[in-house]
Amino acid sequence: QVQLVESGGGVVQTGGSLRLSCTASGPLFANTCMAWFRQAPGKEREFVAAISRSAGSSDLADTVKGRFTISRDTTKNTVYLQMKSLKPEDTADYYCAVDTTAAWGALPREVGRYDYWGQGTRVTVSS
Repeated sequence: QVQLVESGGGVVQTGGSLRLSCTASGPLFANTCMAWFRQAPGKEREFVAAISRSAGSSDLADTVKGRFTISRDTTKNTVYLQMKSLKPEDTADYYCAVDTTAAWGALPREVGRYDYWGQGTRVTVSS
């Protein structure tokens, strides 16, 4: 059983920055993919970023490219989402997720591919 604990959410003004962290505990494998999704009020959960635990490859949604960066520290089983130039439309609950069955280097964007989820951390960007 994998458990995920997110932190780092908060309230920030437009143009500000935040860094989210997600630490995983439990059995993780070399091919594990770790990702961030977000869900705004009244909207579906959407892909934000993903990183392969061992391969090092990463993927970002077009809406956050150039502003967000995903990274990981394998020694701590932690994935980070550095968010800069935040906009009001980035306001959402951000969820960390893990796909323990991903193919080597795969970075799925589909919600249904992920088998473990964190509780979420809220990010509010004020205008």
